Amino acid sequence: MQALFKQYCLLCGTTSDNDLCTPCRDSLPHPPLHCCAVCGLPASESRICGACLANPPAFDQTVAALRYAFPVDALVHSLKYQANLPMALVLADLLLARIDGIACPDFIVPMPLHPAKLRERGFNQALEIARNVSKKSGIPLLPAICERIRDTPSQTGLPWKERAKNIQNAFTCETDLTGKRIAILDDVMTTGATLNELAKVLRKGGATYVSGWVIARTLPGDV
Repeated sequence: MQALFKQYCLLCGTTSDNDLCTPCRDSLPHPPLHCCAVCGLPASESRICGACLANPPAFDQTVAALRYAFPVDALVHSLKYQANLPMALVLADLLLARIDGIACPDFIVPMPLHPAKLRERGFNQALEIARNVSKKSGIPLLPAICERIRDTPSQTGLPWKERAKNIQNAFTCETDLTGKRIAILDDVMTTGATLNELAKVLRKGGATYVSGWVIARTLPGDV
């Protein structure tokens, strides 16, 4: 009977006690040891990089579970574009392992989708991941306090320098967040333009500290 309930690694297909076997989990592309504490890009001894010192973003911290490279990109795509909703739990567990020991925020806010994109996709991948992170961590989830009011072109197809302009004034938040620490949860962070724009809105609402929690961070050379 036990053979009927065997679990297999999502990546290599071997029998495993978890969704990912230990060798596959250990081989995932992790961020560099030394990263800027703010933007998550490589930096000397995990200090704040020169770019963030010269032009501080609206967010205070970036926490990335993994680097956006194979096979992490395939796992994210499986959820985002193939509607593999159980993958949200797998990705949430990877992020939970990374945030273990980090000071907890007051709330988690998932990156919102524009209603048109939500109708097209049928779900918000950031919200699906955030639900699992909230449930397992005990950090309250605020799933609907922020709205995406501009249906902007996908950031993926734009040059890096145009992404900040593309996402300007795309979000709104009417909730009073005075004195609150917020973690914005998203699947992938590339330039940080989308995270920064939402962080600005949360700051206007009174948030005193904004973190970006992402499954994967794109590093130079990954795209």
